[in-house]
Amino acid sequence: MRQLLEDNLARFTQLEQQLVDPEVLSNSPRLAAVAREHGSLAKLANKYRRFKELNREITDAREMLIGSDADMRELAGLELPTLIEERESLWNELLGLTLGGADANRTRCVMEIRAGTGGDEAALFARSLYEMYKYHAGIKRWKMELLDHSTTELGGFKEITLALEGEGVYRELQYESGGHRVQRVPQTETQGRIHTSAATVAVMPEPEDVEVNIKSEDYRLDKFCASGPGGQHVNKTESAVRLTHLETGIVVQCQDEKSQHKNLAKALRVLKTRVYEAKRQIEDQKRADERRTLVGSGDRSQRIRTYNFPENRVTDHRIGLTLYKLDQILAGNLQPVTDALVDYDRQQLRDAFGTDD
Repeated sequence: MRQLLEDNLARFTQLEQQLVDPEVLSNSPRLAAVAREHGSLAKLANKYRRFKELNREITDAREMLIGSDADMRELAGLELPTLIEERESLWNELLGLTLGGADANRTRCVMEIRAGTGGDEAALFARSLYEMYKYHAGIKRWKMELLDHSTTELGGFKEITLALEGEGVYRELQYESGGHRVQRVPQTETQGRIHTSAATVAVMPEPEDVEVNIKSEDYRLDKFCASGPGGQHVNKTESAVRLTHLETGIVVQCQDEKSQHKNLAKALRVLKTRVYEAKRQIEDQKRADERRTLVGSGDRSQRIRTYNFPENRVTDHRIGLTLYKLDQILAGNLQPVTDALVDYDRQQLRDAFGTDD
């Protein structure tokens, strides 16, 4: 915990220096990337700086309490409880801001939603999840951009890839990674039977260009004609692109735009994100024995949540949370679920680390 905070503060200090570096100032794309990263770290870094100041002030006050000067002892006795209370409050805020590790405060992420078992009903459920996140993003005033999607005849999504941007976007949405299960009567069901279907969600922090540098020789580019259900949206030109990262074997394709150039730009964003995520998972595995909290670990292989329509119920299996507000949650009011998960994670960290003194 302390090392993570120190690393963030050290990085923030570096970025402060880069923002006045003539070489960075003369390079607009790099300056924009540095400014974004600096802004994403500012809240955490400034709070941690204040936290370290409080630790020093508390140490000084305790030394004055055992000193020979009566006036100074009295002054320290009055100040110490206030300093300790402020530090405790600030430490609780820092715990919340570091949930998600080194990427906790990124303001951009990529979300992938894929239909699982259940055929057309699973694809329709994937659309329901997409709409839930779209409404939630609107409430949070996050920016959402469609990067790529593949639809079914009934209007469901086989898969859909989104980019989201805004304060706290990754720290909150990281909890959505995993398997989502729905229990409801499908539109295609004629006898009113309840079916169970599934979809998976992956939420990955989007790195800056300066963090992941992918050159044209690092991937294979394939061009093809875009296609859609029922032959709709079929282009006669090769506007769709598929990228294969040679080192990792990661494959990304994009066909949403009519322009090949725009599709390539979007595909590169997703490719950089997936490559960064792959490297991040390797590092996380190396530190697996050091991890103290599991709720936000983003294991997509496990079922994390069930949406039961007949009971209007949502159950998050990681913390045993059950809410009979399915209609509100699907309408974008995801905050009660997120808050419960954040509180659980924060308490796990508090139990593990206490108050950093």
